[in-house]
Amino acid sequence: MPDYLNQEIKFLTGVGPKRAELLNKELGIYTFEDLLYYFPYKYIDRSKFYMIKELSPNLPFIQIKGKITGFEMLGGGNKKRLVAFFSDGTGTIELLWFKGLSYIQKSLLLNTEYIVFGRPGYFSVKYNIIHPEVENALKTQNSISAKLQAHYNTTEKLKKSFLHSKAVSKLVNNLLIVLKGKINETLPDYLIQKYKLLSLKDSLFNIHFPQSPDLLKKAIYRLKFDELFYIQLNILQKRSYRIHKSKGFIFSKVGNKLNSFYEKNLPFELTNAQKKVLKEIRKDIGSGKQMNRLLQGDVGSGKTLVALMSMLIALDNGFQACIMAPTEILANQHFVTLKEFLDGLPITVELLTGSTKKKSRQDIHANLISGDLHILIGTHALIEDTVQFKNLGLVVIDEQHRFGVAQRAKLWKKNIQPPHILVMTATPIPRTLAMTIYGDLDVSVIDELPPGRKPIQTIHLYDSKRLRMFGFIKQQIEQGRQIYIVYPLIKESEKMDYKDLEDGYESISRAFPPPKYSVSVVHGQMKSEEKDAAMNLFVKGTTHIMVATTVIEVGVNVPNASVMVIESAERFGLSQLHQLRGRVGRGADQSYCVLMTSYKLSHEARKRIDIMTKTNDGFEIAEADLKLRGPGDMEGTQQSGLAFDLKIANLGQDGQLIQYVRDIAEEILDTDPILEKEENYLLNKQLKKISNKKIDFSVIS
Repeated sequence: MPDYLNQEIKFLTGVGPKRAELLNKELGIYTFEDLLYYFPYKYIDRSKFYMIKELSPNLPFIQIKGKITGFEMLGGGNKKRLVAFFSDGTGTIELLWFKGLSYIQKSLLLNTEYIVFGRPGYFSVKYNIIHPEVENALKTQNSISAKLQAHYNTTEKLKKSFLHSKAVSKLVNNLLIVLKGKINETLPDYLIQKYKLLSLKDSLFNIHFPQSPDLLKKAIYRLKFDELFYIQLNILQKRSYRIHKSKGFIFSKVGNKLNSFYEKNLPFELTNAQKKVLKEIRKDIGSGKQMNRLLQGDVGSGKTLVALMSMLIALDNGFQACIMAPTEILANQHFVTLKEFLDGLPITVELLTGSTKKKSRQDIHANLISGDLHILIGTHALIEDTVQFKNLGLVVIDEQHRFGVAQRAKLWKKNIQPPHILVMTATPIPRTLAMTIYGDLDVSVIDELPPGRKPIQTIHLYDSKRLRMFGFIKQQIEQGRQIYIVYPLIKESEKMDYKDLEDGYESISRAFPPPKYSVSVVHGQMKSEEKDAAMNLFVKGTTHIMVATTVIEVGVNVPNASVMVIESAERFGLSQLHQLRGRVGRGADQSYCVLMTSYKLSHEARKRIDIMTKTNDGFEIAEADLKLRGPGDMEGTQQSGLAFDLKIANLGQDGQLIQYVRDIAEEILDTDPILEKEENYLLNKQLKKISNKKIDFSVIS
């Protein structure tokens, strides 16, 4: 857009330096463009006028036209109030103010026609409106008006400086008068005509001052189209560039290491989903292009096995591989799992974390550089400058949303030529979010569990059924099983009425006394050594019950644990509940998840509990989570490296439109990959503007 939209907001009539500072801090509005794209959150129909004689106490909002016939100042101190008597010829209503009394009395004139808007009250056989909106009827006719009145989100600080919704609307009104005829299109004519879109100028006018419900609908659609289309065009062009320009190592052969593992060590037959994903990976790593693939799969679906087999192909082609995990617990689990998988094979695997001793660290560094170390597993320690590989060919990043993009870039830069990247996540990502946040990656999904796994049964119990839950736990322990009990808080909180671990541990210790029962505790305030010691007792089967906070959400693999009890389950989001449930169901026995809640459940909390009891499908849960919470709250979206600030579109509700604009963007790029055709000049210009605002980490997932 032209430079005048980049003018500082303080230069707009009605703003000035003080108000500009508030708009900067409170709403992130710095320029004319920021205000133009600060959209209303709701609209109220102002087309209907009531007569005072028609009023009834149950009306939500009313609009009346008439004159003030007199004022009266009543009460004193905190109870002081200004009353204006307002008449339209059919009756009289009182308008009341408790703040800014002298200013209001001076600004309103007797016997002048005003339009009054507000919520009517009824007291002492009289109608009144407290703090109404009052506009001069003649001035309203001459300003930009709309039958549907826009309402804008503001803050308490803004309201104290009289920058309420109505004031924001007036500022937008001033801005649109200044910009009249100066709003340039962001889409080429051929797209506007082909897809029957409202012009940008008319869309921006009608989003703020709708002239009809139909025009408002068209304006919202056009602005959502713009926002989502350019996100998809940006992502797809980067993906196209990577596929065509980013060279990758060619892993041309499957050799002795993979074949030996397949014949001697493969613990069970691969599922069809695992076979399909391996084919997709093999195609990528043999193509000569850098692989950048996202591997999604629920907890226990066999992602690690697929990653290992991919790493063995890298080894067969003379390269090294590594896995980076977000926590020491998860890195250690991968290390133990891979050592078990590779038992007896001539493949060296090491673990590098913050806890690795100096001597071991030195040996690891030396063996990496010589090439004697084949697979390195670690945490953030892998990205330290001292860690150098001889020939890194494949990087596996587990639960990558827990790493910042800059951290991932450091790992990627350890080679002159970028290694192949396989990103794994057990957090199912809704399709609409995957197309957007991870739209530049190729996506593989493992959507079936290994044979023999039974679906986890999820039960909802209220706190009053605690003794029943304890009885069930005792039965499970008698059958040789182990139990997790997870709390949202470590200590009791005055602000939140939820169960806490300290109090819970005491009651559990009374219900499950030693020596018959053994209980261990793990929470985030413990030292790493204490946590690891408690975890190991549970892993070995020494303790029957692990009382914990969500530190066990990722990384603990205890096949013998068959019950997950989640206290104050209403406190957790769907994604977290699903992750916690995934800690059980890892063995062949039937597993259970018990959701304990209070009777006082919000509408959303009840929805979450219902979804959890009805399905084990992580993708179904993720879609529901996106609809309930919105994309801004989805774990990891702020870390993605493709983060963006949506002004009007909603990833949870606009899935169909995302797919639609993605198809349009793909069609354009198929015929004009670098947007050099004259008809796509505007698209190229807009993309450059978008790209200048973001760092491109697309080549490293």
